[in-house]
Amino acid sequence: MVSAPTGSRRKLVQPLTTLYSVMNTLLPFECFELDFMKRGLLAILLLTPLLALLGTMAVNRRMAFFSDALGHSALAGVGIGMLLGIQNQLISMIIFGVLWAVMISRINRTGGASADTIISVFSSTGIAAGLLILSRNGSFAKYSALLAGDIVSVPEGDLLWLLLALPLGVAAWALLYNRLLLTAVNPALAQSRGVSTKWVEYAFVSLVAVVVMLSIRWVGVLLINALLILPAAAARNISRTAAQHALFSVLIGLFCGVAGLVASYYLENTGAGAAIVLCAAACYAVTLPLRAKVR
Repeated sequence: MVSAPTGSRRKLVQPLTTLYSVMNTLLPFECFELDFMKRGLLAILLLTPLLALLGTMAVNRRMAFFSDALGHSALAGVGIGMLLGIQNQLISMIIFGVLWAVMISRINRTGGASADTIISVFSSTGIAAGLLILSRNGSFAKYSALLAGDIVSVPEGDLLWLLLALPLGVAAWALLYNRLLLTAVNPALAQSRGVSTKWVEYAFVSLVAVVVMLSIRWVGVLLINALLILPAAAARNISRTAAQHALFSVLIGLFCGVAGLVASYYLENTGAGAAIVLCAAACYAVTLPLRAKVR
C-alpha cells in the first residue's frame, strides 16, 4: 500500500479536520457522519471527473476495452515489481501500465490485427501473468483487494495524491483534446496540419495508464473499465457537441459516484464500486432511448 509521506499526512490533518466540519454542516446525513464515508466522498469527487473526461476520448476513439487491458496489467505490474524488489506498488503499476499502454498502441498502429484482438491478447496476458506471479505459494489473498477495490478505504494521506492528479490530469487532457479529437475524426487531416498522431496517441494512452493505476486500488481491476466508459457512453447519448459530451460525462460520473457510495452504505455496506457502476449502467439505459432524438 502506498500513501503520502508522514509529513504530508500530518499537514493534511488540520485542513481535513476543518473540511470534515464543513461537510458535517453541508451534509447532515447519517451516512456522512462517519469519517471513512467522508474520505470516500472526497475520493469520488476527485476521481470521477478525471475518469469521465478521459472516458469521452476513449469512447470517441473506440477504445472502450483499452482501460480493461490496462486494469488487468496492474496485477502484472505489482507482480513484476515484487520480483524486482520494488516496494512501492504504485510506482511499479504506473511504470508497467505506461509501458503496456504504449506497446498496445504501437502494435495496434502496425495494423497486424484488429484493435479488439490486440487489446484482448494484452488483457488476457496481463491478468494471467499477474495471477501467476502473485499466487505463488498461495499468497494471492493479500492482493485480492486489487480486484474489487474499496473507495471507502482511502487513507487520508492518499487524498493528497488524488488532489494532485485531478488538476494535472485535466490540464493534460485539455492540452491534448483538440489534437486527439482531430486524429480520431480524420487522422490524415491531422497529419496534414502537422499533428504527430503517433505521439499524441502515445501521450493519451500514457495519461490513461497513469490515471487507471492511480485509481485501481480504490475502484478495482474488475470495475475500472466500466467506471471509465459508462458515464462517457451515457453522456454521448444526450450530447450534441463535444463540449456537452465532456460536461455531461463529468456530471453523470459525479452523480453516479455519490449515489453509488450512499446506496452501498444503506444496502448493508455492500461494495461501493459495484454500486457506482450499476448507477452508471442505469444512466446509460435511461439515456439510450434519447440518442435518436438528440441526433
